Amino acid sequence: MGLGVAGVPLRELGLVLLVAASLTYLTTGVVRAVVVSSGHMAEIRERDVHNVPKPRLGGVAMFSGFLGAVFLADQLPALTRGFQPVTPEMSAVTWGAFVIVIVGVIDDLLELDAFTKLAGQILAGLVMSLLGLTWSVIYIPFGGGTTLVLDPIASTVVTVLLTVTLINAINFVDGLDGLAAGLGGIAGLSILMFSLTVLHDQGGMVSAYPPAIIAAALVGICAGILPHNFEPARIFMGDTGAMLIGLLLAAGSTSASGKIDMSLFGAVDVLALMSPLIVVVAAVFVPMLDLIMAVVRRVRAGKSPFSADKMHLHHRLLRMGHTHRRVVLVLYSWVSVVAFGAVAFSIVPPLIAIAFIVVSAVVAAIFTLRRQRELQPEANTDAITR
Repeated sequence: MGLGVAGVPLRELGLVLLVAASLTYLTTGVVRAVVVSSGHMAEIRERDVHNVPKPRLGGVAMFSGFLGAVFLADQLPALTRGFQPVTPEMSAVTWGAFVIVIVGVIDDLLELDAFTKLAGQILAGLVMSLLGLTWSVIYIPFGGGTTLVLDPIASTVVTVLLTVTLINAINFVDGLDGLAAGLGGIAGLSILMFSLTVLHDQGGMVSAYPPAIIAAALVGICAGILPHNFEPARIFMGDTGAMLIGLLLAAGSTSASGKIDMSLFGAVDVLALMSPLIVVVAAVFVPMLDLIMAVVRRVRAGKSPFSADKMHLHHRLLRMGHTHRRVVLVLYSWVSVVAFGAVAFSIVPPLIAIAFIVVSAVVAAIFTLRRQRELQPEANTDAITR
């Protein structure tokens, strides 16, 4: 079977990640050549920080990497239990990803209006939910602890709302070279770590395979696009790639929901019991915070919540004195603190997890403030020229 430690197929999941990264990296060059030759370059908008037209549609290469990784996983004996007829979840996420990629490609080429794009996002969430990937169980720690089992309608609504929210959170934060891919990779890695923990604790439970496969593929495609997309980017992932990352994050966290056996934990282990929900919230905390701030800011100004501006977190960090690349690294550091800090509660004792969060947060804060002071003169000039 090729299983790793205690029923965990580490080698197979590693191979899935590697194939996703390799295919994405290789096909990105092909996509870039096709886009450049066809002349479909990204126009420079007022809110952009780049000043040279560059090709979009890097998300198409990411989708090819995802499809290749999923196909490989289905062929590996140690991972086939994550597919039909055992579970429909991998088929559901694949078709949902196909829908969101179609919407993204059309948007990258033709600039869809906000409501049409939103309708496409809802459709992708519905497809994923109706085909069998839904958020079915939520643990509520209050009042002695309650496991809330959602009925089909409620689970569909929750799944679609989560999917649309995460898609837009990643799409909103995709404003600097390599930012969305890095945040998606970090979030995916945190979900993968949680899934591996569940697989280890429960001896290879079948239902824990889909989130592990989804997360491994997500980490792979993000790693594969980064060499092309990190500052200075040679190609943008476009809305196609950003929305694909958001959908896969929603799929991975939805698949991980309800997969933890509460009988394995004591009554005091509330954080461990809530790990599926906490991990995904923590993993996308920074982009979600940016999304909420943007919506509130625009509504208060009497504008559409979907209108664009230059007040996102990365724009603010640029104005604070960081260079383009440093802003991305700063956001990487804070997302890592929150995401891996949440995962730590399901891996190590609470005191160790808290210590890890405190120490890593201090390090991230020092890195953020030190770079701001050191780069202030240079970054101010850079911000003006952008």
